[in-house]
Amino acid sequence: MIRLLVLLLLPFTAQAETLRIASFNTELSREGPGLLLRDIRRNDPQVAAVIEVLMTTRPDIVALQGIDWDLDGLALAALVEALKSNGLDYRYSYAEQPNSGIETALDLDGDGETGGPGDAQGWGRFTGQNGLAVLSRYPIATDQVRSFTQLRWRDLPNAQLPAEDGEPFPSPQAQAVQRLSSTSHWVVPVDSPGGRLDLMTFHASPPVFDGPEDRNGLRNRDEIRLWSLLLNGDLGEKPTGRFVIAGDANQDPYKGEGRKSAIRDLLANPQLQDPMPVDPAGSTSTVLWKGVGEMRVDYVLPSADWRVHDAGIYWPEPTSRDAAVAASRHRLVWVDLFDE
Repeated sequence: MIRLLVLLLLPFTAQAETLRIASFNTELSREGPGLLLRDIRRNDPQVAAVIEVLMTTRPDIVALQGIDWDLDGLALAALVEALKSNGLDYRYSYAEQPNSGIETALDLDGDGETGGPGDAQGWGRFTGQNGLAVLSRYPIATDQVRSFTQLRWRDLPNAQLPAEDGEPFPSPQAQAVQRLSSTSHWVVPVDSPGGRLDLMTFHASPPVFDGPEDRNGLRNRDEIRLWSLLLNGDLGEKPTGRFVIAGDANQDPYKGEGRKSAIRDLLANPQLQDPMPVDPAGSTSTVLWKGVGEMRVDYVLPSADWRVHDAGIYWPEPTSRDAAVAASRHRLVWVDLFDE
């Protein structure tokens, strides 16, 4: 009888649990400081749609883009509370001031003027616009986060900075202070049930909205390339444990504008794997931009030592292109990993 009981229990005790990690560009950013907090508190329809996406997919750890940062963390706390009231409890979160909206006294975008959103360290009308956040069911080692947010672009190994007529664009003074990250690059340690993992997250510049100097295209390339340099040990200590890269690269490997080498090299790096998630229609596209079309720009890329159970791209119901825009033009991308 005891032997029979052991045999009956074996399949259940030996079964590994899965860990769902997601990336979602919520596009919740607003036109001014405090407006996102206001909209979360009054249950704005877009906020409600974003919450519905998260409630349906229920990631254990999610990297969010397009969420405004404020000094006291009020907007993020309000979003966490709204999710909790709907039955999804993220006890742990992380956010720090992004480069977006940090003013400089210089003309960083080369338009001949100063003081505009393009003259901030990252494009932004106010400090913290369009920032990042990480939500987790499991503890975040906040005191061990590695941030590359203040890394100057010119200090990235083999950086290619813009030039015009053979001169630094827009000026040597601008390039002396220009940071690489348009928002942030973080390595966030999370203590999952299966052990420590590093969540690497970012939101790269769009490789458009510039001139022949290709400032944004070059910046996008180097923002993506930062991860390859880190994995190869060319940017300080390389990861020694399991990791997941989750974020918005603003770059499709094949379609659209931009320099494709960085994203292709990252996807081909033998230290990670690309689960190639698809939506219900079998498409790998993660965003729908009017006038541009569908592209794959949002990624969840586990290190090679994970076992991938499943992966997908979520469309709100009904699974139509128009319905998804109620929350964001971007779709939530998720990967289920065996956490053992």
